[in-house]
This record gives sequence, structure tokens and C-alpha cells, in this order.
Amino acid sequence: MADAQERLVAVVSTKGQVILPKAIRDQRHWASGTRLVVENTADGVLLRPMPVFPPSSIKAVFGSLGYKGAPLSIEDMHAAIVVEAKRRARD
Repeated sequence: MADAQERLVAVVSTKGQVILPKAIRDQRHWASGTRLVVENTADGVLLRPMPVFPPSSIKAVFGSLGYKGAPLSIEDMHAAIVVEAKRRARD
């Protein structure tokens, strides 16, 4: 275990706010506004970044982007990707 001089310290304010040390925020790539899930564990408090999207399953989203029309061949899909890539390269 590191000695007291090497430890990073955060203080709880009167409003219950904690400022995480910059070294931790930088290491975790937690920018201002990052939402964190707070979990109380037997060892202390665990902070994890909140997922951007809620968990889902294939069954829940299957068909949500339905395609109406004849199936495309692999060659047609590749051609469409090339067209879109060229369009984005111009923007």
C-alpha cells in the first residue's frame, strides 16, 4: 500500500460534493459532465461511467430499422459504402 504522501485525496463539501483529483479524471478520460454510477460496496464507494445507452438485447431491437425492398447483394452494399465514404470525404 502506498504511504500517505502518495495517496490522492478528495474532500466531501458541505453540499456532499466530491472533486476527483485531476490525475484520476485524466487517467479515466472523465471530462466535465461525465455521469458516474455510484455503487456502495463492502470495500467503499465504486464510481463507474454511466453507459451512454441503456442495456438492450437483440430481441428488443430486432427489426427496428426495417428495410423494405429487395435484398441487396454484397456488391451492392459495398458500392453504397464507397459512395457514402466519398460523400463524407468531401464534407
